[in-house]
Amino acid sequence: MRAWTLPENIEDLLPADAKKLERLRRAALDLFASHGFELVMPPLLEYVESLLSGTGHDMDLATFKLVDQLSGRTMGIRADTTPQVARIDAHLLNRQGVTRLCYAGSVLHTLPSGLGKSRQPFQAGAEMYGHAGLEADIEIQQLMVDVLHALGVVDVQLDIGHPAIFRSLIASAGVSPDIAEQAFIATEVKDVAALKALETTLGKAYSAIAALPTLYGDASVLMRAADCLPKNRNIVEALSQLVAIAEHFSQQGIKVSVDLGELGGFNYESGITFAAFARGVPDAIARGGRYDEVGKAFGRARPATGFSMDLKALLPLVADEPIRGAILAPQQADAAAKAEITRLRASGETVIAALSGHEAHLHELGCDRKLSLVNGRWTTVPFT
Repeated sequence: MRAWTLPENIEDLLPADAKKLERLRRAALDLFASHGFELVMPPLLEYVESLLSGTGHDMDLATFKLVDQLSGRTMGIRADTTPQVARIDAHLLNRQGVTRLCYAGSVLHTLPSGLGKSRQPFQAGAEMYGHAGLEADIEIQQLMVDVLHALGVVDVQLDIGHPAIFRSLIASAGVSPDIAEQAFIATEVKDVAALKALETTLGKAYSAIAALPTLYGDASVLMRAADCLPKNRNIVEALSQLVAIAEHFSQQGIKVSVDLGELGGFNYESGITFAAFARGVPDAIARGGRYDEVGKAFGRARPATGFSMDLKALLPLVADEPIRGAILAPQQADAAAKAEITRLRASGETVIAALSGHEAHLHELGCDRKLSLVNGRWTTVPFT
């Protein structure tokens, strides 16, 4: 007998999980809509020139590529929806004021992002364009926290960072793009030895860059950072923004941690980055940041900040809905029975038509009641 298998880290969702995922998707999109975020649906694949514009090398590596049989050009299957939404804002909507957009759909990764991670996350997120102020960053981060709470995730912790600090330091070093990339990766993964190997090349900027991977912990880290980092305008402003965010969420009783070595997921973040964690889960359950430079790649620079989350990764963290049994109804129903079936379904009940020969398998359908003719009236009664 042939064994039907799927590629590694690609999986089916069976009815219980599929139902829960759809519930999370609807709840997330409803909450986004209530905050004025409009739904967009970018295509699953497009030409790599636009799909990878404004993104880092790691996005290129994460993207599956194929040849378009119509044009002969190389296409990519999206590994992240954010650049596509930035393209929509820049070229299709072309609005001048603040634009709030949201989305939900599958993405595909060439490799899993971590141990046991799916290569086909179901990504939902929200993006805001057109406002460069800290208010936009706080609104997006608050929305992320609020939607996780609304989905049933408890004990959310917020982790914040600011890649602009690293960018300011690496710019002062005046190194080549290749060295800057090596320093970026070493800082992101907290590889002190790799940074040490770049000491001579980085020059006077080395000590401050090497300090970034060590600057993580609670909000008191920001005071240490102020003492050991250069006092240039960009760094002072970045630290001030992080202090304001930490105070905003701490006042809500949300635990806030700081990581100045966190430089963003796909190397296109230009400002504040943030991630949400939940108790007992080692990896971030949602993450985002400011990415003002992505729009420039589409010919229209726009301030932008947003976040995304993998709804499939949230499934184990969210409680199941109470099991609600279905009602078995006769397949051949008269007008009165059909009217009652319609009423029951409209009220939220699941009504399944009985098919002859399958009476022994009713438990698989989850039926705990049936529609019966009692005293001339179609009535829902328990199975006896």
